[in-house]
Amino acid sequence: MNLLETADITPRIWGVGVLCRAIADALDARFNPVAVRGEISGFTRASSGHCYFTLKDPQGQLRCAMFKRSAQMLGFAPKDGQTVEVFGRLGVYEPRGELQLVVESMRTTGLGTWFEQFLKLKAQLEGEGLFSAERKRAIPERPRAIGVVTSLGAAALHDVATALQRRVPHIPVILSPALVQGSDAPTSLLKALQAVSTQADIDVVLLVRGGGALEDLWAFNDEQLARAIVACPVPVISGVGHETDFTIADFCADLRAPTPTAAAEMCAVSQADLMQHVMGLQELMQNLAHRQIDKRSQGLDLAQSRIGRPSQAVSQQVLRLTRLGQSMHQRMVTYTQACQHDLLNKNAQLERALGQTMQNNQQRVHRAQLRLGLLDPKLVLQRGFAWLTDAQGEAVSSVSQAKVGQPVRATLADGVVDLTVSSKSPN
Repeated sequence: MNLLETADITPRIWGVGVLCRAIADALDARFNPVAVRGEISGFTRASSGHCYFTLKDPQGQLRCAMFKRSAQMLGFAPKDGQTVEVFGRLGVYEPRGELQLVVESMRTTGLGTWFEQFLKLKAQLEGEGLFSAERKRAIPERPRAIGVVTSLGAAALHDVATALQRRVPHIPVILSPALVQGSDAPTSLLKALQAVSTQADIDVVLLVRGGGALEDLWAFNDEQLARAIVACPVPVISGVGHETDFTIADFCADLRAPTPTAAAEMCAVSQADLMQHVMGLQELMQNLAHRQIDKRSQGLDLAQSRIGRPSQAVSQQVLRLTRLGQSMHQRMVTYTQACQHDLLNKNAQLERALGQTMQNNQQRVHRAQLRLGLLDPKLVLQRGFAWLTDAQGEAVSSVSQAKVGQPVRATLADGVVDLTVSSKSPN
């Protein structure tokens, strides 16, 4: 007997899609929204910007999808093996009948509070209109000078200097050094930005540093720095971290570059492009001049055909027009060559000025290193002085601190000596 034909025990027959939707509804009512902690495995980012990965732990695994709009909010680059906490909605991917978690936000374990602060500040400033596209200013194609805010010891400074030297060696570069990491970095960045943006001829400022974890880039998530970027009198280009890194400074800047090198490439039209533009103008002027000459010559031929045999006066006019055309062409060529020669001379002058500026900056850094070395306590010890400490390691700097019979330790230039106070006499 076919069990499906027995009316009292026949189960409901579901369509596959209907059953998947019913399961999804049950999951939504039972679990959503849901927060899950696990290890990332098989992370991929599609060309559409959507991200797909598996979240697993020793007891199980769960397929996850994070769509582009949520992935763009990430403050770090997820990678396989990384333990994260995700927030999203559990459901069923009906085309495959698979359980799937649609991730709306993600944070690394241990950085949850920081990430929440980032999202809170981002929402606040965005609500105030600081990220608005209408507020942001266009970057000048040919700035008179370029300001750079970064650390003197950062690799980003070398990358930016190399890119600017290659693309726009004729534009002066003004460096405003600042800390880019640590508790003092936000204040240092704020002061450096304000200092360089008010200097004469500065038309654009690059705010850059290399990549790092969320905590490494945290100085660029400071609210005061964000407001200073918006209030800066000249446009600001941010080049902080790698392409996948996002900071509050990126959203406030007039233009975000994926890397420090890219920021340098975006701040001005390259010298090669300018030269190509000049050559294009020269070719255009020549073509226009030739067209005018051809047009005038054609008109002359027409007039000549109408009068038949021209008189001596007409012949003289033809000769004069020819000479004028030749003179016009020669003057145009001479003027173009003079402009090109003047541009090259100015370029050479700007290159020398940039080289002198870089040399002066290097000399100042060298002198600062020498002065810092002179403050080394070991130099004092090498002149015969000693550093006295008691048994607890506290400094003994006064006779009143020492007691007869008390053991003390003397630190000399090449080691330590343990002593005992036999007597004392104040000056």
